[in-house]
Amino acid sequence: MLTLHHLETSRSQRIAWLLEELGLPYEIRRYARDPRTRLAPPELKKIHPLGKSPVLTDGAAVIAESGAIIEYLAECYGPQAPAELAALEPERGTPAHRQCRFWMHYAEGSLMNWLLMKLVFESIAQQKMPFFARPIVRQLCATVQRQLIAPNIQSALAFIDAHLAQHTWFAGEQLSMADFQMSFVVEALLARGSDAAAWPALRAYHARMCARPAYQRALAKGGPVIMSA
Repeated sequence: MLTLHHLETSRSQRIAWLLEELGLPYEIRRYARDPRTRLAPPELKKIHPLGKSPVLTDGAAVIAESGAIIEYLAECYGPQAPAELAALEPERGTPAHRQCRFWMHYAEGSLMNWLLMKLVFESIAQQKMPFFARPIVRQLCATVQRQLIAPNIQSALAFIDAHLAQHTWFAGEQLSMADFQMSFVVEALLARGSDAAAWPALRAYHARMCARPAYQRALAKGGPVIMSA
């Protein structure tokens, strides 16, 4: 039996989407964040030593990390997937496969780092601190945001929007592993990036993604993707 160990408002939502698209029977076991720290609860360490989400269990197999889980599901269950997911893992050596591989790595290897830094520096600026330190810390956070984080996020938005202006899905014209891996950062970019209206291709992609019945079922089971500010 497949079990998705799902932390609320987290990357594990994209695994729920893939499971729904594949039409596989699975159990979703939800974990709440600590209301003060927003961190994962210690119970997750009973499933995997790192105590992070997502984690997928499949019988005795325990698979962690979003990319590894997506690849595992594509390898083990992709051959019996609905016809619409025939290119879940594109044929090796094709342009679609190279695109898929790039976006699978880009999501967490490059893009998510900037989004996390944005969240961290926004959080630091709001923390309680001695009154004399507050203006210094807030100025430092604002400078890092303006000079380092924002330019990189803007570059990412322009890059992604230009790509999606020419492709229906991230690897081409068919849904692939890359779309599931990128789904969380797409949500985060539109929620915490700059003016979403400036990126019409990205918004159109997001609308296609959200319109899928499987995506809607995953939301109904797992809850919101991005925590409220």
